[in-house]
Amino acid sequence: MNLLAFAAAGGEGGIASATVLILIGAAAFSLPLIAGRFRVPAIVLEILFGLVIGPEILGIVSLESIDAEFIEVLAELGLFLLMFLAGFEVDFERLERQGVGPVAFALLVIGLSAGIGWFLFGLTADTIEQQVFLTLLTAAASLGIVVPALRSTRRSSTALGQSTIVIAVLAEFLSTALIVIFGVYVNSGFGVGLLRVPALFVIMWVLLLLIRRAAWWFPERFERLFQTGDPDELGIRTSLALMLVFVGIAQLLEIEGLLGAFMAGALFAFIFRNTGELEERISGFAYGFFIPIFFINVGVRFPLSELYDTNVLLSALGLIGIAIIMKLIPAMLLVFRRLSPREALASGVLLAGQLSVIIALAGFGVTLGVIDEGLAAGATLLVAVTAVLSPVVFRLLAPPLDAKVDEHA
Repeated sequence: MNLLAFAAAGGEGGIASATVLILIGAAAFSLPLIAGRFRVPAIVLEILFGLVIGPEILGIVSLESIDAEFIEVLAELGLFLLMFLAGFEVDFERLERQGVGPVAFALLVIGLSAGIGWFLFGLTADTIEQQVFLTLLTAAASLGIVVPALRSTRRSSTALGQSTIVIAVLAEFLSTALIVIFGVYVNSGFGVGLLRVPALFVIMWVLLLLIRRAAWWFPERFERLFQTGDPDELGIRTSLALMLVFVGIAQLLEIEGLLGAFMAGALFAFIFRNTGELEERISGFAYGFFIPIFFINVGVRFPLSELYDTNVLLSALGLIGIAIIMKLIPAMLLVFRRLSPREALASGVLLAGQLSVIIALAGFGVTLGVIDEGLAAGATLLVAVTAVLSPVVFRLLAPPLDAKVDEHA
């Protein structure tokens, strides 16, 4: 159920059962602690938890119950926050510092990755739309895996670290933006409807420029947005208001709200370069509760029974295999950036790791009708497999450097 429609309807049936509230509260608190103990990403356990309480196993939450609707409403807000932060974490200053050469090389690597994916998915996809979508989906990368792994091995400032980060930033940004734009094409085709995307971009750009101009004229008022210790948390309030306004504008233009949330974060990060600790505060708010519920909801709705079908399982495994291949092969081009073959392979392994955004985008693909639940389940399995293995294999290929090496990019 759409978040805004659910709120307008007053919840259509009241609040979720006490049992579900207790379970969600306990899970949101305890799962990150358990994940840290076993050194696995928290989202893996959150998805597993949702699967266990969902209809496929224990059946505590059924898809037709008010509990499921309650979880879905919170999950949709978590999804918008997830996409907002995905845009917010695009480091435009880093891209500008790198200059044209490294960015162009990163685009070459991403283009080759997409080309390999296009060819391989052309052998398995049912339609051209599915081929396009899966290519864009698996071309993405996850900064949530790349940056922590590089920092933990003190390689952020090395040639390996800098090259990998630039590729990951561009891959995540381009993949997300192009998928949602592709969604507009699927719904509207080539025509006037496709102009809604640049119209949305222009509206967002103008609004943010007006905000920036206001900040220029009234700096003392806007300083509160980026200050820590503000009892009113004006920075978080403004960011959330901006996100919801842009989601609403996107929906008024009949564009998926995901693009509104993502572009709100990206444009905010582009116009306001020095955000201080605002991103960390928003991340703490979002990842502390709402985004975990999104992943619990993914688990509740995970079509486990469909994987019993051999064809569906093979399709899911094929998706995982192609997604990994299309990162490992192009990464070997990094030998031309003065990396050893072992380091280039390590970069490819790290870029193959996926986290939260790909699950959100796969769900969007199901909504569009270009992929089925089986392939979406494959995307979820891809996250579960690569999120756990990618950092481990990377550490084997690129062991930690001496502590004296500067780890800050």
